[in-house]
Amino acid sequence: NKRKRGTIEVSSMRRRTKSEGLIDFEIYFYERLLSAYPDFSDVLIPLAEAYTRRGLHDKGLAVDLRLTQLRSQDPVAWYNLACSYSLLKRPNESIEALRRAFELGYTDFNHLRRDPDLTNVRQVPEYKQLLGSVLPLKTRPVASTPNPMPPAGGASNG
Repeated sequence: NKRKRGTIEVSSMRRRTKSEGLIDFEIYFYERLLSAYPDFSDVLIPLAEAYTRRGLHDKGLAVDLRLTQLRSQDPVAWYNLACSYSLLKRPNESIEALRRAFELGYTDFNHLRRDPDLTNVRQVPEYKQLLGSVLPLKTRPVASTPNPMPPAGGASNG
């Protein structure tokens, strides 16, 4: 049940939200720039983000793979690749990309813990093992253990 308006096909079933329309415009704009400058990483970065926001995870993965080729020593590029793999439920590849991000110096552990793009990979034991091997001691969650020492000023024996 579609009708044509000019050259754009419009579905009468569901209208795009204003937000979706803006993301679609961003995607169109960045894709046009890339057609002229295919290795322009400062355009690839926001394009990958726009694809992800629009739910086009396969396209986001393709761009993130390209970015890790162009910026092979950039820990954020590898972190974003891990996010793309996680969104596509590919935890093994996500772990390997995270490992590479850490090797290159990725340290935004607070963002890592909250990032919804990593929800799928957080479910696998290898994720916890990897974090345990790279997280600085001060940022690791502290297990609550009973205090073996009595509180100061506590009851005396006598």
